[in-house]
Amino acid sequence: MTPRSVQRTLRAGAGAAVLLALSACSSPGGSSTPGSSASADGSGNVSGPVTVFAAASLKESFTALGKDFEKAHPGTKVTFSFGGSDTLAAGITGGAPADVFAAASPRTMAVVSDAGGVSGTPSTFVRNQLEIATLPGNPDRITSLKDLTGAGLKVVLCDRTVPCGAATQKALDAAGLELTPVSYEQDVKSALTKVELKEADASVVYRTDVEAAGDKVEGVEFPESADAVNDYPIALLKDAPNPAAAEEFVAYVRSAEGRKVLTGAGFLAP
Repeated sequence: MTPRSVQRTLRAGAGAAVLLALSACSSPGGSSTPGSSASADGSGNVSGPVTVFAAASLKESFTALGKDFEKAHPGTKVTFSFGGSDTLAAGITGGAPADVFAAASPRTMAVVSDAGGVSGTPSTFVRNQLEIATLPGNPDRITSLKDLTGAGLKVVLCDRTVPCGAATQKALDAAGLELTPVSYEQDVKSALTKVELKEADASVVYRTDVEAAGDKVEGVEFPESADAVNDYPIALLKDAPNPAAAEEFVAYVRSAEGRKVLTGAGFLAP
């Protein structure tokens, strides 16, 4: 077992076009009916569908949290739309019905809050740091961000408009490097998939995505990532069809149980 594998094991143990794109990202099983709402009885119990728009990098951990939430609150059904935070924000401001928004950067959350779409004040619930994802075994012997500028190396990056791309550019600026990738991807999962399918030699993604990929990729840490750590805010949406259950879901994400799932996936505490 490589040192990186040991480290992974330790951490794991511890508009219309926009709406169509969001629909394609929705998690399978269960869907909410627009306009339907939950009830909160006298005991404070909640029920009904909860629709959560969440950054692509939250897919594995939020899917697990959704299942746990449903068990803790019988009668609820959590449905997710995962994707690039900018796309999700555009969907919400464009009228897509949702109860909760979890973004990969304060800037993308601000798109929604500045439009008056947030109820209350968004709160940071986790942070995330970048890593280089290489092919298994790291055959190109990539050890630094500078190595990605090597001739003949096929590198893909997140688009600069999405949080992982903005963070990558910040890290490159900190290192004084310029990098032209073979492609820009619309979210972090798409960038990682290029490496998993061996269509690219490397990519810069979040360390949580490297964790989730398991043996499909090899992770390489680099010091400039400390200059580009992303805060992840979460908020109840102003026009939430199911505000009672949505508020409970946000509270669960921020609870000790939720934090355990998130840190186990490699996220940093806020």
